Amino acid sequence: MSGSTFHPSVCPHDCPSVCALEVERTAEGRLGKVRGSERNPFTAGVICAKVARYAERYHHPERLGFPLLRTGPKGSGQFRRISWEEALDRIAEAFLSAERRFGPETVWPYWYAGTMGLVNRDGINRLTHAKRYSRFFSTICVLLSDTGWRAGHGKRWGVPATEAGEHADLLVVWGCNPVHTHVNLMTHVARAKKRGATFVVIDPYRSATAEQADLHLAPRPGTDGALACAVAHVLFEEGFADLPYLERVSDTPVAELRAHFRTRTPEWAAAITGLPAERIRAFARLYGSTKRSWLRLGFGFTRSRNGAAVMHAASCLAVISGAWQHPGGGALYNMGDLYHWDKTLLEGLDVLDPSTRALDQSRIGPILVGERDALQGGPPVTAMLIQSTNPMCIAPELAKVHRGFAREDLFVAVHEQFLTETAEMADIVLPATMFLEHEDVYQASAHSRIQVHKKIFEPFAECRSNHWVICELARRVGAEHPGFAMSEWEMVDDFLRRSGWPDAETVWRAGGWDALPDEATAHFRTGFATPDGKFRFRPDWASMGPMGHLMPKLPDHLPVIDEVSPEKPFRLVAAPARQFLNTSFTETASSVRREGRPTALVHPEVMAELGLADGDRVRLGNERGVVTVHVAGRAGQHRDTIVVESIWPNRFWEGGIGINALIGADPSPPSGGAAIHDTAVWMEPVVGPAVAARARAVAAA
Repeated sequence: MSGSTFHPSVCPHDCPSVCALEVERTAEGRLGKVRGSERNPFTAGVICAKVARYAERYHHPERLGFPLLRTGPKGSGQFRRISWEEALDRIAEAFLSAERRFGPETVWPYWYAGTMGLVNRDGINRLTHAKRYSRFFSTICVLLSDTGWRAGHGKRWGVPATEAGEHADLLVVWGCNPVHTHVNLMTHVARAKKRGATFVVIDPYRSATAEQADLHLAPRPGTDGALACAVAHVLFEEGFADLPYLERVSDTPVAELRAHFRTRTPEWAAAITGLPAERIRAFARLYGSTKRSWLRLGFGFTRSRNGAAVMHAASCLAVISGAWQHPGGGALYNMGDLYHWDKTLLEGLDVLDPSTRALDQSRIGPILVGERDALQGGPPVTAMLIQSTNPMCIAPELAKVHRGFAREDLFVAVHEQFLTETAEMADIVLPATMFLEHEDVYQASAHSRIQVHKKIFEPFAECRSNHWVICELARRVGAEHPGFAMSEWEMVDDFLRRSGWPDAETVWRAGGWDALPDEATAHFRTGFATPDGKFRFRPDWASMGPMGHLMPKLPDHLPVIDEVSPEKPFRLVAAPARQFLNTSFTETASSVRREGRPTALVHPEVMAELGLADGDRVRLGNERGVVTVHVAGRAGQHRDTIVVESIWPNRFWEGGIGINALIGADPSPPSGGAAIHDTAVWMEPVVGPAVAARARAVAAA
């Protein structure tokens, strides 16, 4: 269109890719096309379909534009418009009143990754620290995977997907589904396959990524550690282990490692994983015989009570095989420790009081219903500010979360883009900007590029950024810190400079800044990021958390998962849907239409035994709750595995509560973390007319 212009941008959503974008501003001043940019080699001009349709979300008629005050019961959706001045004054008075009654720890600012911009995501911690409010212990996403990787390697980085796409002869995607969660990776997989590389996927179900694999292994959920150990067994016993490399880099004598893995045979692993021993052995031989092998280790397989042990065991394989030494070989989990951020100003770390309690993000349900252990013996939470997250839908133990938010003595302010289930429970709702309307700086986990974003559009209606709200609220509650007097751009610039990077304008003009210094760093060629440069096959788990004593001394299967039983014979995985990102995009009609409805994917043999057909309804349940969902047959997963791709908002579920009602919030060893994919359940048909008719026909036959 004549008069339209394209502007550089960065995708803000909770995804490993953090894509470089080109955003169209039409002649009428509206958002037009959104496309991937070539300026980031990982993005490579590709973006997911949901972000390509961003104009639907940005110009959505139900987007929040003005501050709201609740006028009806909690959850009723009854609000009236008020001014920003009144809204902020009411929030401040509620916080100050709660503090006078119970002390500052009664206030709990709660946030997460609705935006991945560091200024607008993490700045809420500056208010928390300045006021000595209850701190936020982030556990719902990466704590288990971070702990497992760092246990061996010391720090998070690895071989880029761009290098693997160019040089690797075997690419193994383990514990993630990039077709759904970071589609750009598949560009580099496709380039490798075009060269003749083999593509393997390890995932408990036949995901959209597994559909494209040359080989798919589907272990039972939570058993990947056993699979990794069996692969290690074959590497040692059949001569694939790189013994000279191991002698040089291992913290544990090679003879001790060989003796440890000798008993972790494919037959041993088969009994745990449900995979045939010969299939395990064939994969191990393929991996061991391919020196340029690359592991892409995801978050998904660590969202289990043994998740840290699983990550550590799987990440050992590239060390045993010596793959790190070869172009395109090695592994990648996360590039996060390359950025060496100094968050002193951004998060107010200079005023942090370590004696202030840190409440577990994943245990928001137990916390809000007043469980003493979750509150750590401290005061109840009676006031909250929530930014960039929707705990009424995405948190574990959802029934407790719903009961907690229904408390009449709990004051809640929610800063949001839409009237989510959490916003409906709020006393005050504040309208939030979208990423195109504010400035920020971004890091990624799937690549190593720092990216800076400049505002492209003025905020819609009266929307305000997270940073602006925190600064205005700080002034009203008496919080003092230099960061509250700075603009977003000033914060971005200071943050980059104090972290040892070029200034914000330089990074923006360059189209980003690569934090990976060289290939040798990516491959740990000068040693692993541990004090002595050795890889830790025997981690110091005790130093990593209060449950370190539960962890295995050497890589192993840790049998602490929510295992099947006669009462609960199935294992539930709540995997990410393709068209949603957590609950972002669930407000757009195109994403909902493409996803259809909440569906449980069940092995066809189990469907037949229960007399079920695609589209029938079943109840899934355990001691935490019951949900009703439609079923569909899905081959390529273990008989006791059930997968529900989500997160569907509660309003799409019968009974008004979603799949997370079944998921536990108990912390996982060694230091905590949510076991989102580690849930034992029972399943029973809902006997409707179609099921009853089929049952009668079977009985008559």
